[in-house]
This record gives sequence, C-alpha cells and structure tokens, in this order.
Amino acid sequence: MLKTLRKHLGCRLKEQQRCRARLVSKDGRCNIEFGNVEEQSRIAFLADIWTTILDLKWRYKMTIFISAFLGSWFLFGLLWYAVAYIHNDLPEFSPSINHTPCVENINGLTSSFLFSLETQVTIGYGFRCVTEHCGTAIFLLVCQSILGVIINSFMCGAILAKISRPKKRAKTITFSKNAVISKRGGKLCLLIRVANLRKSLLIGSHIYGKLLKTTVTPEGETIIMDQVNINFVVDAGNENLFFISPLTIYHIIDKNSPFFEMTAETILQQDFELVVFLDGTVEATSATCQVRTSYIPEEVFWGYRFVPIVSKTKEGKYRVDFSNFSKTVEVETPHCAFCLYNERDSKSRMKKAYDNPGFILSEVNETTETKM
Repeated sequence: MLKTLRKHLGCRLKEQQRCRARLVSKDGRCNIEFGNVEEQSRIAFLADIWTTILDLKWRYKMTIFISAFLGSWFLFGLLWYAVAYIHNDLPEFSPSINHTPCVENINGLTSSFLFSLETQVTIGYGFRCVTEHCGTAIFLLVCQSILGVIINSFMCGAILAKISRPKKRAKTITFSKNAVISKRGGKLCLLIRVANLRKSLLIGSHIYGKLLKTTVTPEGETIIMDQVNINFVVDAGNENLFFISPLTIYHIIDKNSPFFEMTAETILQQDFELVVFLDGTVEATSATCQVRTSYIPEEVFWGYRFVPIVSKTKEGKYRVDFSNFSKTVEVETPHCAFCLYNERDSKSRMKKAYDNPGFILSEVNETTETKM
C-alpha cells in the first residue's frame, strides 16, 4: 500500500516538475534566468535608464517615483536651510529689524522643506518667497525649478508610457488552453484557437510558431531549446488576419513537419514546447504588440476538435459563446500522419490502372482435328 502510494506521489511530482519546465508561460511571460553577467553589461542597464524604468514592476516604479520627489524636496530643503543659515536669516541669530533675508519666513528646517516643496511643484502660497537682495537664493531657485521640470517630465512620462504600453493590449488576446490534432480538409492538422476580446482590430496581424526541443547534432553537440519553425495558417492565410471573431489556426502535419513522426501514443513521451506568437499593430495607438503562449505535450490532445462557438441570432447578429472557447470533443482521427498518407496513397492506387511492361501475350492456335 505504501509502495503504491509512494509511486503515485512520485509520478505526480515528476508530472508537476515537467509541467513547470517551460520557457514561456501560458500568459506569455518568459521563464529564463541570466547568470554570471559581466559588470559592464550591468552598467548598460543604467545607460538605458528609460527602458530599465519601463520594464520595472509597478511597486518598484512607484517606489522610485515617490523617492525621487521626496528626495529632491528634502535635498533642496537642506540647501535652502544652508542659505538661510549662512546669511544669518534664522531667528536664532536675532536679525535686526532692517535685515533683509534671502527667503522670507524661513524659521528652521521644516519651513525650508515646505518652501522647497512649494517651489518645485509651483504651489506658491505667498507666505514664503525669495527676495531680490540675495543672488545665491535666486540661483538656487532657478536650479530647483529646472530640476523639478526634468523630474516631473521623466516620471510622469514613464508612468504614462507604462500604462499605454501595447503589452496591456496583448492581455485582451487569448489562446485556447489546449491544442488539438485532428483532420481538417482531408489533412492531419494541429489546431489552436485564438480570440480577440476587443472589438478594435489588430492591423496587419501575423501568426507563427516555434517548436523548442533538445536535439543532438551529428557532431555530438547537444542543443538545448533548439528552435524549429512551425507555420500556422487559417483559411485566408497567416497574414493580415481579419481578427474580429475567434479564429482557429492550424498547422498541417506533412512530411516536413516535426510532428510527422509522432503518434497518438508517443506524443506524451516527447519533450518539446510549442510557442505560438501573434504580432500585430494596435488600431488605436499604431503601436506594435506581440502575444505569445506555449503548449507542452500534455496540453496537445490527439483525436479532438474544438466545439463551435460562433452562431447567428434571429435578429441577424453574430454571437460568440466564450464558455465553449477551450472545449473539445473527440472525433475519429488517424493513429498517425504516416498512416493517413498511406491510406490516401492506397486509395489513389486503387482508382488507377497500371501497365506491366514485362507481360507478353502469346497466341495459341486452336485446331479442330484431333489425331488419334
């Protein structure tokens, strides 16, 4: 009993580990880690600070956003306090009645911080202000105003660019959870369903795939994640898709396909990952975006097809039922692609007649008399 339970748990653990070993997750994120990166390459991330900020997660971006403003306010608050301290403007120096301070009504570090905040965000309450008798204060005011504009432009632009990235548009493009293999148009095909959840189109859409697997070259070199091109088409081609309703894309399993030698029993024993890409241009912003997902052998169902989801109502409208988007039904499917092609070849030979060039017709003379 314990051995059976241990074996079952071991199989489940291996299956889960295999399911986790994928380069691209179902939502399109890449599962890859870079190690031993040189210091010069790390500095390159700081050189391209704009892309680095855009790629950061929201929690890190907001931390930088808040720290940039608070840090600049506090830094210039210290500088304003230093100016007031050097010119003896603080109450602790007991300035005379005729004394003209650099900044009116700065009484300490707190009021210096408030004046820095008012200056950089251009609030201007009118209680604290710079006088014309101090050139240092005027120079510091100009520097803080320029730096404040730069920080505002960079941070606000980064947040706006983060929100409007076409990566968010890709979230409204969804693929079916599983791929299926069945006959389509008399050919054995691998089919995947993809849908656009928005009514706005993706202009110039193009769909293709990559099969990732480990191969060994004739020279004995082992290549991890060797990429093989997988061509996907729809009935109208694989470019400039009219992507207003869900589409079923398919890959024809012919003699040039890497799936040609797989069968219904051996496909689960294969070690591959099928990554599907959809490129297009967002109609609203004219920005290009890419949607991707992946399928492992356990997510490829042999001998199934997708349930229809598009119907037409009595009012003449087309309706898409997304509850059946990833549902499949079992259909009669050949055991393998090789079996299908052999069956088609045998049927075509039966319909044809063949001449045998080695056949010789010999004539026999029949006699009416019989000798005794």
